[in-house]
Amino acid sequence: MKKIACTMASLLILASCATKQEKDDFDYTVESFADLEILRYKVPGFENLSLKQKEMIYYLSEAAAYGRDILYDQNGKWNLAIRRTLEAIYQDYAGDRESDDFKNFEVYLKRVWFSNGIHHHYGCDKFVPEFSQEFFVEAVKSIDPQKLPLTDGASVDDLLNTLVPVIFDPTVMPKRVNQAAGEDLIVTSACNYYDGVTQAEAEAFYNKMKDPKDETPISYGLNSRLVKRDGKIMEETYKVGGLYSEAIEKIIYWLDKAAGVAENEQQKAVIEKLIEYYQTGDLKLFDEYAILWVKDLDSQIDFVNGFTETYGDPLGMKASWESIVNFKNLEASERTHIISDNAQWFEDNSPVDSRFKKEKVQGVSAKVITAAMLAGDCYPSTPIGINLPNANWIRHIHGSKSVTIENITEAYEKAAQGNGFNDEFVWSDTERKLMNDYLFQADNLHTDLHECLGHGSGKLLPGVDPDALKAYSSTLEEARADLFALYYMADPKILELGLLPSGDAYKSAYYKYMMNGLMTQLTRIEPGKNIEESHMRNRQLIARWAYEHGKADNVVEFAKRDGKTYVVVNDYEKLRNLFGQLLAEVQRIKSEGDYESGKNLVEEYGVIVDQDLHKEVLARYENLHIAPYKGFVNPVYTLVTDANGNITDVQISYNEGYAEQMLRYSKDYSPLPICTPIPVSK
Repeated sequence: MKKIACTMASLLILASCATKQEKDDFDYTVESFADLEILRYKVPGFENLSLKQKEMIYYLSEAAAYGRDILYDQNGKWNLAIRRTLEAIYQDYAGDRESDDFKNFEVYLKRVWFSNGIHHHYGCDKFVPEFSQEFFVEAVKSIDPQKLPLTDGASVDDLLNTLVPVIFDPTVMPKRVNQAAGEDLIVTSACNYYDGVTQAEAEAFYNKMKDPKDETPISYGLNSRLVKRDGKIMEETYKVGGLYSEAIEKIIYWLDKAAGVAENEQQKAVIEKLIEYYQTGDLKLFDEYAILWVKDLDSQIDFVNGFTETYGDPLGMKASWESIVNFKNLEASERTHIISDNAQWFEDNSPVDSRFKKEKVQGVSAKVITAAMLAGDCYPSTPIGINLPNANWIRHIHGSKSVTIENITEAYEKAAQGNGFNDEFVWSDTERKLMNDYLFQADNLHTDLHECLGHGSGKLLPGVDPDALKAYSSTLEEARADLFALYYMADPKILELGLLPSGDAYKSAYYKYMMNGLMTQLTRIEPGKNIEESHMRNRQLIARWAYEHGKADNVVEFAKRDGKTYVVVNDYEKLRNLFGQLLAEVQRIKSEGDYESGKNLVEEYGVIVDQDLHKEVLARYENLHIAPYKGFVNPVYTLVTDANGNITDVQISYNEGYAEQMLRYSKDYSPLPICTPIPVSK
C-alpha cells in the first residue's frame, strides 16, 4: 500500500512549501511544460557502497527499465503504438519544426512520456492535443513507414484510422480510470485490464473464485487481463510465455544477474522466488515471494519490482507494473526504527474500537531509503513513501515493510524554495513560521507514520472480504493511514520518543493538510469537474469532514481577506480529536467491510468540488506560475571495466535531459510488440 503518492508532486508537501533547508549547488530543475515540472534527484551515499552493492543497483536498475512498455500497454491498448508513432515524428519530421503545430506536438509527446500514455497521470482524463489533426496526418505520412509501428498487414492509413480518433475524438477512451458512481466502471474506463467484459461480469468471475473461509487468499486477478473470447471469459496472465512475455524475460535476465551479487542468502532467495513467479504467473508464488521479501531486513539494498498497486484498475484488483531500486539511509532510519519498535503502543492506544485492533503487532519494519532508480508506475512521478505487501493476511501474520524516500522529498523541497505559494495561500505569518520551522520534519514523520503504522494497523473481522469496499477501497485505505498519522503526530508520545523537536511542530502539518484538502489541491482539478483520484478524494474527505463536524466549535473556518479565501485553524487540539473520531469510523468500515457506509462517506465528503472556491484557487495559483505536478529523470549508471572485462566500478551521472532519457529508454528498453494489432482495412 504505497500510498503516499507524490504524484508524483506530493500528498502533503505539494512541492510548494519553502523550508529551512539550505539551497545547494545541485541543479534540481530540468524543465517545465504544460502543468508539469521535471526535476532531478540526488543519490547521496552511492559512492560509499561496495562494488557488489553498486553492481546490484546497476542490475536491478536494468530490470526496472525493461518494465516500461508493460505499463504503457496496461494504461491503454493503443499507448505503445501512439508513443512509437509520436517518437518517430519527433525524431524524423522534416517539416517546419518551429511551427505552433510542431511545438504543441512536442508538448503533447512530453505529456505522454510523463503519464505513460495519453491520459493524465493523476486526473485520468485524456489529453486534448493542441496541434491539428491535419498536421498529425501529414506528419505521419511523411515518415518512413519502416519507422512506424505497423503490425502485420497494416498500412499507414490503417495506423491513422486507428490512432486519429483515439487521439483527437474526445468521446473515444475519455478516461483511463472512471470512478463515477452508478456507471459501469469497466466499460467507461480506458485502462487495458479488461477486454469485452462488463463490471458485473468481472465481479461475478472473481467472486466465484473466492472462498470466504480461506484465511490466506491469493490476490485474485492481480497479474492478468480479463477478456471475453468467443463468449467465454478468461484471464490472460502476465508471465513468461504469456502476456508481456518479451519484457518479463528481460526483467528475469537482469534479476538473475542481481541474484549473483546478492548481499546474503535471504536476499538471493527473494530474487529467485520473484523470478519463479514471473516464469509461472502463479499468485501463490507471489505470496511466497512477498513473505520472503518482508522478512529480508538485513540487506542494505532493496527493491520493488512487479505488478504491485491497483489504483489503475477501477475495481482495485489488477496491478500496474512498477519498480523502485533503493538502499537504506542508515542515519535517517533511526527515527523509523523508533516508530517500529513502539508499534504495539501505537496500536493499543489507537482511538478505534478494540475489536478492530491487532492483539499482537508483528513484523512491522520501517526505514528511510535513498531511491536509486524509478520505473514503471513510479516514474517519472513517484511516491514519497511505500508500505508493502498489500495482502491483508500477509501483513497480519508476517508484517510489512514501510519506507520513506527522503532523497525524493528533499528534491521536492529544494526545487520549491521561494516560489511564493505560502505567501499567497497561508493565512498569516504565524502559520508560515510554523511551516518554515517544522514542516519538512513533520511531513517526513507523517509519511513514516502513514506507511509504517497507518497501513499496518487494525484488522479485518473474520470472514470479511478484503475487496468488500470495491471501488472505494483505495480512498478509504489512504484515509485510514493518513488519519492514523495525523492523530498520533500530536500525541505527547512523539515528543517523548524525540521524533519532533517541539510540541507545536505537528501544527505545521495539520495546517498544511487542512489547507491542501479544503483548497489548494484543487489546482489539480479541471474547471467544472469533481474529484476522482483516490488520494485527492482521501484528503478532501478528511479535511471536509473535520471542517463540517467542527463547525459548532469553530475548529476550522474559511476566512476572507482582501477578497481572498484562506483556511484558518482555530483549535488544533479539537482538530486532533476530530481526526481520532473519523479514524475510528473509517477503521470500523474497513474491519466490517461496510460498503454502504464507506461509499456514503466518500461520496458525501470526498468527491464534490465547491466550484466558486475552485475558480478562485485556480486564478490565484495561475499567477504564481507553479507547475502543480512534478516528476523526475533518473540518474544514469555506467559499468566501468578493466582491460580484461572485469567490473571495477559503477559510475553515476546526473546530466541526462528529459527527452534524451525518454528516447534512450524507448530505443534500448522496449522489447514489447504492439500487443493489440492495428486493424487492417479490407
